[in-house]
Amino acid sequence: MTHPRIAIATFAALMLCGCATAAGDGDAWVELKGKRFTVEIADDPAEREQGLMFRDELATGHGMLFLHDAEEPQAYWMKNTRIPLDILYFDRARKLVSVAHAPPCSAEDRCPAFPSEGPAIYVLELNAGAAEELGVKAGDELKFGPGVPPKK
Repeated sequence: MTHPRIAIATFAALMLCGCATAAGDGDAWVELKGKRFTVEIADDPAEREQGLMFRDELATGHGMLFLHDAEEPQAYWMKNTRIPLDILYFDRARKLVSVAHAPPCSAEDRCPAFPSEGPAIYVLELNAGAAEELGVKAGDELKFGPGVPPKK
């Protein structure tokens, strides 16, 4: 027979492990200039192509992190993106390369591309105004939380 204290301790440990796992599942985040953002991850071609298209809002404190396969000049096209966004480009060292400000653009509009000012492998999209509010500048570091998958 198991001692009651051992059984209770084992049960408590199992509950804590289960809660930690459940809370971490799908809760990816990044931090920029001391501000944390919950992010959706777009790490394959289909997810990167879809991005934030057809959405009517992006919750405050949220964004989308795009993980590319290679560090190279990137350009984002905002067709069918209904919300204004800041597009932040980061290099392999997670240092800010440049920022673009993209207004909404519909399927009927001629939507411009927003190129990075240098090679980038990570792209973070946030609500318009977030970059200015944070006071970001080239070289600022993007920190990844545990929910962000490592690059292959």
